[in-house]
Amino acid sequence: MSWKSKADHHSSRSVISQKWTLFLCLVCFCSGMLFTNRMWTIPEHKAMARTTSIEAEELKLVSGGCDLKTLQQNEVNFSSKDIFGKVFKTHNAIHTLDKTISNLGMELAAAKSVQESVQRSSPLSEDSKQTDTSGRRKYLMVIGINTAFSSRKRRDSIRATWMPQGEKRKKLEEEKGIIIRFVIGHSATSGGILDRAIEAEDKKHGDLLRLDHVEGYLELSAKTKTYFVTAVSLWDADFYVKVDDDVHVNIGTLGETLARHRSKPRVYIGCMKSGPVLSQRGVRYHEPEHWKFGEAGNKYFRHATGQLYAISNDLATYISINQHILHKYANEDVSLGSWIIGLDVEHIDDRRLCCGTPPDCEWKAQAGNICIASFDWSCSGICKSAERIKEVHRRCGEGENVLWSATF
Repeated sequence: MSWKSKADHHSSRSVISQKWTLFLCLVCFCSGMLFTNRMWTIPEHKAMARTTSIEAEELKLVSGGCDLKTLQQNEVNFSSKDIFGKVFKTHNAIHTLDKTISNLGMELAAAKSVQESVQRSSPLSEDSKQTDTSGRRKYLMVIGINTAFSSRKRRDSIRATWMPQGEKRKKLEEEKGIIIRFVIGHSATSGGILDRAIEAEDKKHGDLLRLDHVEGYLELSAKTKTYFVTAVSLWDADFYVKVDDDVHVNIGTLGETLARHRSKPRVYIGCMKSGPVLSQRGVRYHEPEHWKFGEAGNKYFRHATGQLYAISNDLATYISINQHILHKYANEDVSLGSWIIGLDVEHIDDRRLCCGTPPDCEWKAQAGNICIASFDWSCSGICKSAERIKEVHRRCGEGENVLWSATF
């Protein structure tokens, strides 16, 4: 074979090989693509698809919530009427609860007093033993005469003058709705000679109200508080009166005066004063907590003088309920004034509750302006009252007819 023929043969075979090579490459490439798409395509899981759709919805809500209009549309619209209605209902519920608590406190006060007296072995008055808190009758006033173990002569002088005795006292309670009791606690040594003497006196007269309280001049604020608490628990009265045992009182005139204020809520009646706060030690009526009343030389807030004052039922009940948190100052009239000063109370200043002894109260009686209470300011009571109160009663007393003919 010639060189030319060999070259032609080799050239044709080379051309054919290149065509087949290109064809095979294309076939392989297509086969590879087909194989790859079928084998490596990962099927989408249903749960994943569902989660993705939920997330998409949440994302849509969140993005939509960022719009101010959307936020305003999503707010809960309560009308002012609905809001005020709910506030009113809540206020009524709280008010009802307060009244319920107050009533429960009043009903439990007598039982608590009896229980504590038994636990401390202090003598009980007949009033405490016979108290029935259910169905109690209404009285006009309870008069508590503050007295001490050493004041037997004063008590007897009052019994002989302005305080009815025996059947007349019972008639006064039943017909006029007026309760009168001497108020006294017990000695530091309960059951001692002083307590036995008081028990014997009470058996004879039956006109003492025994308190769960240790007697002492520096404890007059505590005694006053205990008196109101005890009196409220024993008698349901329109007014509760505190008077000292060296003061002359015209009961009928007092009753007529209080009856005129019976319809008023939260009444505080007395001879209102505003004396100086005494910071000097050793002087009478020294105020240990004088710094609470401001600079030296300041005066107390307005309050009734301690010889005689009266408070309405709601104020006495307030004292009874809050007795454990009411602060006691050295002077009992200041203490009472402090318990009331922050309340919505009507202070009534009646100067007939602090007349002087004759001739002052006598002149006023002759002028038709009978005094309710008479005493000497210099002695904070009637000077030598056990001897002089009969004279005061004779010259300034209203007479029995005024009391028994009075209608309250």
